[in-house]
Amino acid sequence: MKKANILLKLEKSGVIAVLRSETKEEALKTIDALVNGGLTGLEVTFTTPQADEVIRETISKYKNDSAIVVGAGTVLDAMTARIAIMAGAEFVVSPMFDADIAEICNLYQVPYLPGCMTITEIKTALRSGVDIIKLFPASTYEPSFVDAVKAPLPQVNIMPTGGVNIENMEQWINKGCVAVGVGGNLLAPAKTGDYDQITKLAKQYMDKYHEIKMVTV
Repeated sequence: MKKANILLKLEKSGVIAVLRSETKEEALKTIDALVNGGLTGLEVTFTTPQADEVIRETISKYKNDSAIVVGAGTVLDAMTARIAIMAGAEFVVSPMFDADIAEICNLYQVPYLPGCMTITEIKTALRSGVDIIKLFPASTYEPSFVDAVKAPLPQVNIMPTGGVNIENMEQWINKGCVAVGVGGNLLAPAKTGDYDQITKLAKQYMDKYHEIKMVTV
């Protein structure tokens, strides 16, 4: 049930913030700003210093908020995946598919979201037990690519990441994407310490997402 519950939380979150912070402190402040704006899907990339500590402290801080889901991103090998999982990561994301990462995630019943670009890669990932495909980089494709994938693979769940923003997320979601990964302009204000702006942007993203999904909040 653990894996199914996490997948449900990811789908309910809808917008997953991809954090690439320069320091642990910046990451933690950014997460607080995002949560204050109503955003509940958090991917802490392992390009962030002390990413495992960021994950551990975030999960501890928000343990009473059942909507928040915290995962690890830019995971390049099984060793890093296990470090992330031991820190409490509820999902693991990589820029490519890796069978060893899939195996360790399956062992711990943690969803694995690998980056894929082709039907062949997607098929390989699905055969390894992957539940959500990270279409990466999404900026390489038009949203209509989702239709092309779902024609032979209607069962696939897709989360586009890289190039997704508040202007085009509706196109992706309306194509049936289970969620979208967002970084870029949502998190850019962290570089100047403007965390209030991140909160405002997070609220705009979530308002837009709920408008698209026609969900009353």
